[in-house]
Amino acid sequence: MNNIRSTLATVWRIAVPYFRSEDKWAGRGLLAAVVSIELSLVAIDVLLNQWNARFYNALQERNWDSFVRELGIFSLLAACFIALAVYQLYLNQWLQIRWRRWLTSHYLGEWLQGPNHYRMQLQGDAADNPDQRLSDDVKLFVERTLDIGLQLLSSVVTLASFVVILWGLSEAAPLHLFGKEYQIPGYLVWGAVMYAVFGTALTQWIGSPLVRLDFNQQRYEADFRFNLVRVRENSEQIALLQGEYAERARLWDRFNYVVENWYGIMSRTKRLTAFTASYSQAAVIFPYILISPAYFAGNIQLGGLTQTASAFGSVQRALSVFVTIYRTLAEWRAVVARLDGFEMSIASATTLATDTTSIGFTSNGSSTIELEALLVRLPNGAPLVAADGISLRPGERALVTGPSGSGKSTLFRAIAGIWPFGDGSISIPANASLMMLPQRPYFPVGSLHAAVVYPGGVESFRPDRVKEVLAQVGLPQLTSRLEEEAHWNRILSLGEQQRLGLARALLHVPKYLFLDEATASLDEPSEAMLYRLVSDKLPDTTIVSIGHRSTLDAFHQRNIVLVRDGDRFALQEARSARPVQTPAG
Repeated sequence: MNNIRSTLATVWRIAVPYFRSEDKWAGRGLLAAVVSIELSLVAIDVLLNQWNARFYNALQERNWDSFVRELGIFSLLAACFIALAVYQLYLNQWLQIRWRRWLTSHYLGEWLQGPNHYRMQLQGDAADNPDQRLSDDVKLFVERTLDIGLQLLSSVVTLASFVVILWGLSEAAPLHLFGKEYQIPGYLVWGAVMYAVFGTALTQWIGSPLVRLDFNQQRYEADFRFNLVRVRENSEQIALLQGEYAERARLWDRFNYVVENWYGIMSRTKRLTAFTASYSQAAVIFPYILISPAYFAGNIQLGGLTQTASAFGSVQRALSVFVTIYRTLAEWRAVVARLDGFEMSIASATTLATDTTSIGFTSNGSSTIELEALLVRLPNGAPLVAADGISLRPGERALVTGPSGSGKSTLFRAIAGIWPFGDGSISIPANASLMMLPQRPYFPVGSLHAAVVYPGGVESFRPDRVKEVLAQVGLPQLTSRLEEEAHWNRILSLGEQQRLGLARALLHVPKYLFLDEATASLDEPSEAMLYRLVSDKLPDTTIVSIGHRSTLDAFHQRNIVLVRDGDRFALQEARSARPVQTPAG
């Protein structure tokens, strides 16, 4: 019961916001229509149950006129049933896509709210494979919630409707055993209840492991798919290293998890299906066993016998809904658990930035970035980089050097506001624009125009301006491909990608530009040309670089070095400010 209450509370938390959103009236209207049709279908079932008695009595009595009349009534009821069933499906699907669209938009907004998506990875939370949660899990949640909800509603209303009928039939046809008649109020109802309770208990006992197995199956499938995508995206490096055998072995290991878990699902499903199929078949004959003695004793007609069997079946199915939808329930609970984990991970990443143990960020009225008593830590709490009293002044050029693994890139992440682990504070000028260019820049799949101006839109910069900048950074051959759509990270060399990254900086003109080995794949003359270009085109921009080449010294006024200080590295000034030199050539 605790698990049921917890699951229902989670479902309520995930589902209700849509029906309170800006699309609430459409959602509520469609839901009301679907529910109303479901109630109408139950009403038709009740009418068909009553028709069933009249029709078979007409057959027993060989009453032609009654027989023809009942055929006409059945045709009318059947036509209504078909029309309602068709429109219920149509409106249900309409509600599904509207609900799914809103829920996907909601999760995308939360996941991509600032650096939440990145912090979630840093925390190592259980919200693996967000792509699956945003596509498959949201879709399955909407479908399964509506399907299960309607089935439960139908079962409750059916039970309330047919219990009254079955109770009355119990009085009209008392229980007959061994030639004796027993007046047991509602014995047919109690028979249905005991039969359903027995089936439900055994179903839960046999099928309960399916929840865990379904949860794991979705996770293993997503992991296998994710690693396939990784191989596709890194196919060049795999081919160069001749790593096909290693990747095949790695992928096969991942797929083996899928297969082994599937065998577990097969085994458990086989047992569950064997029981539920037996249960369903026995349910067909069970009401006849209870009521047939009364029929052969002459207490009821053939119509009463069939009506009783039909009503018993309706009550038994309503009470046994847990048995019939158990497999769906197991899948649904796994989906709910995955979405719940996704929400919890997003919430944890959101609060991480404001946590008292996180790096503090403030805005200042000056034009400098200030690092005060800053200690950048790893996610496990281990100290990494310390900086105190370090200022990055407007328009200056600073070079950050230090051993590999000393935390230079992590320091940049902390200044960018995406690395929350640590103590101290970072003060950023109000309304200052920062741009971080890593060694391997990111370009969205699409037109080259959109890739260069990212994260802005194509309307932000005219094609002529983009072509001009491409030529300036040494990529004139790409100016004719501005509207071509491609996966640019895959088809361009790393050196070309780094040139495009600097073209992006020239377009956006940030106040602070951080270059994390952003020219490391270029030859020294090309690197020098680009640094001169950036210095010329962005004279008011503060440029902070990470690099290991000694040739970079000439392009920076300051040299800030990370040196070992106990269990961490500390920032120290290695050279005082001096005018930047621009070497010839």
